[in-house]
Amino acid sequence: MDDQPTCGTGVAAQSKLPAALAELMGGMARVLDLHQEALDLSDENARPEHHAYVTLVIQIRTAADQLAAIARQMTSYRDLPMGRHDEARMAGHDSIEAFRGFVDAERSAMQLLAESLSEHERMLEQME
Repeated sequence: MDDQPTCGTGVAAQSKLPAALAELMGGMARVLDLHQEALDLSDENARPEHHAYVTLVIQIRTAADQLAAIARQMTSYRDLPMGRHDEARMAGHDSIEAFRGFVDAERSAMQLLAESLSEHERMLEQME
């Protein structure tokens, strides 16, 4: 029985998504942080850009920290005991539609990341 999957092990396995998003957002914050440090603040136009990037870096790091905390919390539920479930409700229309929405969002995110990665790889080649 110990090798049977539980909701706790499922939640723990899904912790990889918020952990990866935390890493991604942390990387974005680092890039924006370095960008804003390169701005010449004696240039009048650079000051609003600097303010925007500083604000974004704070917000993005906060989101990354929250995602990392969520991932850790999800992982901690690995040994959560299995509770009784209403199987009819789990297989019901609302549950299926909610899961379909999640899968659609995953697909959209994957497409966005593929496009973004392609563009960023081109930019990196030009930078090196």
